[in-house]
Amino acid sequence: MLIFAISLLLFVSMQSDFLTEQKKYPRVRDALEKKEKLIVENLKNNGIEQSSLQILITAYKAEKKLHIYGKNHGEDTIKLIAEYDICRSSGNLGPKREQGDNQIPEGFYHIDRFNPSSNYHLSLGINYPNASDKKKGLGKNLGGDIFIHGSCVTIGCLPMTDDKIKEIYLYAAYAKNNGQNKIPVYIFPFQMSDDNFKRRAENQHVELNEFWKNLKEGYDIFEKEKKILSVSVDANGNYLF
Repeated sequence: MLIFAISLLLFVSMQSDFLTEQKKYPRVRDALEKKEKLIVENLKNNGIEQSSLQILITAYKAEKKLHIYGKNHGEDTIKLIAEYDICRSSGNLGPKREQGDNQIPEGFYHIDRFNPSSNYHLSLGINYPNASDKKKGLGKNLGGDIFIHGSCVTIGCLPMTDDKIKEIYLYAAYAKNNGQNKIPVYIFPFQMSDDNFKRRAENQHVELNEFWKNLKEGYDIFEKEKKILSVSVDANGNYLF
């Protein structure tokens, strides 16, 4: 029991050091000064403790919307707590398949980097190419460095205004500080209701339709259950839920 308690204390201490390190950066301190009160109040209104926050991010390319879902650590279901406009876009609907195609990825990802001194104010890295992209990609160079970031410019990323990226970054930083090492990011071509899917997919190439059907499987499960999905990838790069 003593060993377990010491291990738990060390784990919490290591995680807490993340936010301490982030506060060394001027843009993070500025974000905290301007946005912390707003975020804490929003979490309180949603019954979520800042020290227990876990999040999930969804993005919808056609609607140019980014949603943040939140819950307390240990809870199963997750609720919508914030919505933002994606301020610019590039490419067309459909996944990113190679370097230079200007496409925003589509699929099931997670945040793998925090950049508090980004060229685009603040940025959160997405783990593109993921296992699915690597199997379905074209050629040897699939590209990379896909971020949710500020500055409202993009070639393949999810850009926000500098004002709103402060909030998104802090939500993610709090969750990371609470031990959430893989913050899910689900990127959809559009809000994939049955009607939307029928309208958007009916004139698309068969290969794209099949890919979107696969994304819709995960979309439908998430919309029904409002839980973080358990996602894997088969030998052909298709998502399994």
